[in-house]
Amino acid sequence: MTPQSLIRPLVRKLHAYVPGEQPKIQGLIKLNTNENPFPPSPKVLAAVKAATDGRLRLYPNPAADRLRAKLAKLHRCKPENILVGNGSDEVLALAVRAFVEPAPRGRRSRGAARARSTVQYFTPSYSLYPVLADIHGAMRNPVSLRPDFTLPALPELKRRRIWNFNAALTFVTTPNAPSGRGYTTQELDRLCRAQRGVVVLDEAYADFANENALRLALKHDHVLVARTFSKAYSLCFQRVGYCVGHPELIAALHKIRDSYNVNGLGQIAAEATLDDLAYYRANFARIIATREQLARDLTRLGFRMFPSSTNFLLAQPPGPPASEWLRKLRERKILVRWFDQPEVRQYLRITIGTPAEARALVRAVREILSRVQ
Repeated sequence: MTPQSLIRPLVRKLHAYVPGEQPKIQGLIKLNTNENPFPPSPKVLAAVKAATDGRLRLYPNPAADRLRAKLAKLHRCKPENILVGNGSDEVLALAVRAFVEPAPRGRRSRGAARARSTVQYFTPSYSLYPVLADIHGAMRNPVSLRPDFTLPALPELKRRRIWNFNAALTFVTTPNAPSGRGYTTQELDRLCRAQRGVVVLDEAYADFANENALRLALKHDHVLVARTFSKAYSLCFQRVGYCVGHPELIAALHKIRDSYNVNGLGQIAAEATLDDLAYYRANFARIIATREQLARDLTRLGFRMFPSSTNFLLAQPPGPPASEWLRKLRERKILVRWFDQPEVRQYLRITIGTPAEARALVRAVREILSRVQ
């Protein structure tokens, strides 16, 4: 018996989620993982430092009750409408486990049985969704966005018969990643109303957009909105996310989460964040202004840009393939993201850094173009 034979066949076949490159050398400008370029609020740092005392020997609050109460006040709902997770990724994983049946083995499922085992999502979008479906042994139903990354209209989805309106779980990344494209609450509402299974609106980047769809989680019994403190609130290191939805759906997620799924320092940091939202809203404005300036600069240099409602840009570079641009920028100590997937292979995804980092990127692009021409 070999170690390989001890592993479940499903796990042996899995392709794990691949995160963005983490720098192993000093001095790189990191524009590849959509982190906020600005540090947490000084009040948040002070709260975390003050908590590094004898409390470290104790378990944290198991349900993050204080944080849930603060979030409920912010979103004008009840704590029963909120679950806090170890990043929003845990929330997404819990949704798969709570609402989707593993696909039957040994026979082809049809109709209602197939729908109960289906995880559905648009593509390209967050590449964790198919991984979560595969881990659970569920069926996947990826459906292509339009070429400009807008959502297909409901009549189009019905006519093409590729969308499952009975799917157990549907993920919608809004605003979309990796395109940055924003979707209106009105079009998301139409999609949600058409679905019979659970819909998770994954709003990791909502703070950089003109509108969000959180009210849909309080309007529809089958809709959850997932949020994170990572992208907009500079707490990637602490891993805190949450979702808002109907109390019965939230209660189901609570049943299967880990006993102490969110560490105590993360809870304290998130609570302090909510007490200093003015600091973060000022940072959102700075990031959006840098995003718009960088988009103009890259457009003038021949890049094809997509409109963004996030803290990153999707850009098609001129001349050499995007993969070559990835290499050339890395040689100049600038990390961006490239996805080796058919729909986005010709693009780079560029995180919005500080204004100085954006200027450094533009200088590097000019230098590369001067050598190509």
